Amino acid sequence: MLIIFILQNQDRVTVQYLGVAGELSLGMALFIAAVAGGLLVAIAGAVRILQLRTQRRRPAGRPPASAGPEETGGHEPTSGP
Repeated sequence: MLIIFILQNQDRVTVQYLGVAGELSLGMALFIAAVAGGLLVAIAGAVRILQLRTQRRRPAGRPPASAGPEETGGHEPTSGP
């Protein structure tokens, strides 16, 4: 179906991106845009998965080093009676 889409959209268009201009078929321009968008989504998803894996590897009882009292249950550790 992708090949049919590209073949049916052979009109030449001028594409401008970051000051660079070029001429190619409409079908190919849309295909390149779709692939670039898919890559951006895949990269963002991979970064989020790595963040979640890192978070899961932390010990369950220890909050992150930057956690304040409100993130540790609202109580400051105290020594003494």
